[in-house]
Amino acid sequence: MKYRQLGNTGLRVSVIGVGTWQLGGEWGQRFTQRDVNRLLGRAGELGVNLIDTAECYGDHLAEALIGGGIHQQREDWVVATKFGHQFHPEALRQAGRSPVQVRTDYWKPTEVVGQLEASLRALRTDHVDLYQMHSGANEVFDRHDLWEALHQQVAEGKIRHLGVSLGGGDIRQARRARQVGADVVQVGYNRLDRSAEQGVLPACLEQDLGVIVREPLANGYLSGTYRPGGWVTAADDWRSGHDPAEVQRKLEMVEELRRTEVPEGMTMAQWALGWCLRHPAASCVVAGSKSVQQLEANAAAADLDLIRDDHPRAAVP
Repeated sequence: MKYRQLGNTGLRVSVIGVGTWQLGGEWGQRFTQRDVNRLLGRAGELGVNLIDTAECYGDHLAEALIGGGIHQQREDWVVATKFGHQFHPEALRQAGRSPVQVRTDYWKPTEVVGQLEASLRALRTDHVDLYQMHSGANEVFDRHDLWEALHQQVAEGKIRHLGVSLGGGDIRQARRARQVGADVVQVGYNRLDRSAEQGVLPACLEQDLGVIVREPLANGYLSGTYRPGGWVTAADDWRSGHDPAEVQRKLEMVEELRRTEVPEGMTMAQWALGWCLRHPAASCVVAGSKSVQQLEANAAAADLDLIRDDHPRAAVP
């Protein structure tokens, strides 16, 4: 495993982190505590030390499974979670909608502090290493009372660092992250969606912000699992509601990338992870895994020549 500095936080994170949206049950699979123990146990053996989650991944379910799996080795992990969404299982019945896309007025400081306390209980810890605003609109981002309440939690030791998980290519929030006291930006970025290169990633470099890249496999399109004509069909997997024409278009793009950019002998998924990590702003990627085998394959991407030891954020061994 290789490690990088997460901006100027002082946190040393594995270049491959564990994404955990799938643990909430919206990706067509239900996880037991035993499943998660095996997954995170193997991650630790492979040198992975970053876990990214959110309170809305199954109404604190993912956090509770993580807490059950790592609480006895808490000091070995960098734990990042998020706030700002409320879990809505009924959204699964709406084509193409996922629970995190259904929002309520869940941004009041008192409610956010309540979310933090619930996350700490679920994670079985007294602090989180990174607490991230989860796709908040600009009017939420601009709430001074919200950031004041969060900085109070930092002062009390319940949060080590604050971050902003962008809902899209929100250049404004990336540019103003330091003004609200955020040290880290999380952004969607992959070979199919390079919009973050147009403003967000340069803004992060200018401010020495840590960057967590999410969706490096484009929600499965770059996993190497699917070919044109085939896609997710399980009704309890939120991706089954994607527009068929858009699915076909993306899978055709992936096939073209497979032919023209993926080196011989390298899997599509490993190449996609390595491709993201080449960017000088990127500290790490977080990728979901449904099995130990997928986790091992993702972690192996750290050995690729694409991931250079002289990267600007490379951590001292």
